[in-house]
Amino acid sequence: TYSPLSGSDSGSECEHTCVNFSFIKYFGSQRRWDAWFQRREKEGSGERRASAGAAAARGAVELVCKPSALANYLKKHCRTFTDYATCAGWTWRFSAFILSAFELCWPYYSPVQFVRDNLQLSDDGLVALDWAVPSYQKRRRTSSHSSSPVLLIIPNSFGKITGNLLKLCEVALSHGYLPVVFNRRSQNATPLTTPKLQQFGDPTDLREAVRYIRYRQPAGRLYAVSESSGSGLLLSYLGECGSSSYVTAAACLSPVFRCQSWFESGLCWPLQWALTLYQKMSLSRYRTALAATVQMEALFSSCSLRGVEEALFCQTGTSSFSITSGAWDAYWERNEPLRDVDEVAIPVLSVCAKDDPVRGDAQSTIPLELFETNPHFFLLLTERGGHLGFCTQPEKGAFDLGASASNFGTEGCVSNWSHRAVFEFFRATTDFFSVEERSKQLAAKRRGLGGAAGRAFRNRSISTCKRVPACSHNIHAIYNWQRSYTR
Repeated sequence: TYSPLSGSDSGSECEHTCVNFSFIKYFGSQRRWDAWFQRREKEGSGERRASAGAAAARGAVELVCKPSALANYLKKHCRTFTDYATCAGWTWRFSAFILSAFELCWPYYSPVQFVRDNLQLSDDGLVALDWAVPSYQKRRRTSSHSSSPVLLIIPNSFGKITGNLLKLCEVALSHGYLPVVFNRRSQNATPLTTPKLQQFGDPTDLREAVRYIRYRQPAGRLYAVSESSGSGLLLSYLGECGSSSYVTAAACLSPVFRCQSWFESGLCWPLQWALTLYQKMSLSRYRTALAATVQMEALFSSCSLRGVEEALFCQTGTSSFSITSGAWDAYWERNEPLRDVDEVAIPVLSVCAKDDPVRGDAQSTIPLELFETNPHFFLLLTERGGHLGFCTQPEKGAFDLGASASNFGTEGCVSNWSHRAVFEFFRATTDFFSVEERSKQLAAKRRGLGGAAGRAFRNRSISTCKRVPACSHNIHAIYNWQRSYTR
């Protein structure tokens, strides 16, 4: 268990909490089961080769966006956007439900380890930032003078660390990023120091975490990726902060857009039951601490995700139906991810599959009009892929993290196409804004506005072309970095 100390340690560097640990220790190894699946997939390979053309057609990708200079640049320079094809012929990955359940629940052993920062917030609450490092790296901390880009990863709203997230960290490290996972209050062994949980779309805690990341890594660009229902928090943050978000570009993997209707309509019963049970188990350790603010009987008697969410944040245990309905609607007026979508000022890529069983029917759950009218939003829509699936044949060495990474091996395993698309999107958007910046500087020089004007432009954010305002707060007055015990 974690026990944050009440006093600060003057001998600690920057007085921050550092916990060095291996984030996930799964029982068993995935490779044995992957080998079994691969043997099954090799059976009947001749038939699958014959149907390869039809499978590739089924796996076609549609890019939905408003015509713009950036959209044209992405179409020209992002080859990954058009090379997605599902596994040829019928395999176990052809079923969207089985594929989604595998990605969400199957154990995955990753060579990545994590170094934790417990960040104390302005209201004395605690969130955790887990910095991913390769297992072979001897130095456990990253220098604050590093210019490497930072990748902020937001898990699903339930805090479950999936194999998809761990694979994303591996790919990020191989591309030179510094991945950091944001953990909400009480999630993934984050100590709960106040009787308050983070609401679904409340970006207050995330905003303070981003400021800390910028304080710790001031020289590196910041990118953000969210998965599943965690995209609600990322979109809320980008909409509320607008051009002051500090983020260069963002991506959402299998996002849930219309979250209120998603909670109300419910999932198919196996997924509904599994996620509800997982959330109850995660909160059971805080039953006594939350009893003063949460109606625990209503929480643990709930049989749906909506019931759990209402018990946590709407106080519906003793209310009448009319009051319950009003409290529920008022809750989503404050937490709907798309409430401030017009204020988003950076490029955002969403990767979705039409057969996603978690999100639901594509026509009613994907706001196509948003992507067709807002130049900052781009949608990659595939026919197949399930929820966080998007499996394709791997590129050899795609996930190599160094000499020790070969012990885990990836040859013969499938790779995730969405990860390649995301990093190609980040590279292309960064290159596009760099080209735009250089062209504007040259135009300014031709007009005789060089010197001071050129220097002012270089200080602007490449994502919004506006000066990023300096934090008006004293960083040390906001955060308390204290040592805690190492697990």
